[in-house]
Amino acid sequence: WDGIRGQLIARGGVHFLWSRGEDLITGRFPELAVARDFLPAGTVLDGEILAWKDGRPLPFAALQTRIGRKTLSKRLLAEAPAAFLAYDLLEDGGTDIRPRPLADRRARLEQIIAGMPPGGPLRLSQALPFDDWEDLARTRGAARAAEAEGVMLKRADAPYLAGRRKGDWWKWKLDPLTLDAVMIYAQAGHGRRATLYTDFTFAVWDGDRLVPVTKAYSGLTDAEFREITAWVRKNTLQRFGPVRQVAPELVFEIAFEGIRASPRHKSGLALRFPRMLRWRRDKPAAEADRLDTLKALLGAAGGETTPGA
Repeated sequence: WDGIRGQLIARGGVHFLWSRGEDLITGRFPELAVARDFLPAGTVLDGEILAWKDGRPLPFAALQTRIGRKTLSKRLLAEAPAAFLAYDLLEDGGTDIRPRPLADRRARLEQIIAGMPPGGPLRLSQALPFDDWEDLARTRGAARAAEAEGVMLKRADAPYLAGRRKGDWWKWKLDPLTLDAVMIYAQAGHGRRATLYTDFTFAVWDGDRLVPVTKAYSGLTDAEFREITAWVRKNTLQRFGPVRQVAPELVFEIAFEGIRASPRHKSGLALRFPRMLRWRRDKPAAEADRLDTLKALLGAAGGETTPGA
C-alpha cells in the first residue's frame, strides 16, 4: 500500500502510533483512538496508514494534506479519513511473537481484526491468493488502479525480522511510468553536491510552449551531474536567486509512480515520486513528450482530483 508505514500499540488502556521514521504521530490520526476500546491490551500491529474512504484507499496526496498539520479541521477529517491496514502482529497479549512463523502470526491477527467494528478504521490487509506466477502477475498489474505500489510476497514460515532478509519476503513493485521532458530550470544541490547543479525542473510541450510538469534531483551519476553543471553555467538565460533558467535543450527520461490532477501546478498535473532514469542525449527537445499524453495517462488511471490537491 502507498501510505505511511507504522506500528499501532495498545498497552495499559492507551494507544500509540509510531511511524517508520520513529516519530510519535498518535495525535495526527484521531480516528485510530478506537484502538483503546477494541484492541486487547498488549497488542502491537505492523501496518500502513492510509487515507481511506468509501471502501477503498485514496491517493497518497490525500494523506499528505494531513501530514504536518497541527490542527485537523472537520472538513479535512471528512475529506481524508484515515485507516490502519494491518500487515502483521508483533505482540499478542503482551507476548513478543516475532519469532513465530508468519502463518501463526497472521492467524492471530485475523482473529483480532475480526473483533473490530465493521467499517471502522482498523482493517486487515487482505491476502492475495494465486495459482501461478501468471495469475500473480495479473494481480500485480491491477495494483496501480487500487492505489497500491505492487504486491508483497512473504514466506509463510518466516519469523518477523528487521530489515530486508533475503528469501523471507519480496516486494514486487510495479514498473514505473515514464516520460521524456525538457530541463528548463536548475538549482544547486546540498551537502557534498552543493557545488553541483542537481535539482531540476522539467517541462513538456503544450502546443508550441513548454509547461513545467515536475521536479527531480536523483537518478544520475556524479559524473553526469558535473557535466550538466558545466553546461548549466554556459547556458543560463536568467537567474532567480539560486535558480537558473536554462536553454530548453536537454531531455531526460523521468520515471514516476503515479499521476493525479492538481490545480496548484501550471500543467494541472502532479507526478508521484519523480526521478531521472537517464539523460536522453539522443533526443532533441522538440521530441519530448506532450501534455496531452500525460492527460491521457491520467484519464486511463481514473482521472480523479485528490481532495485538497
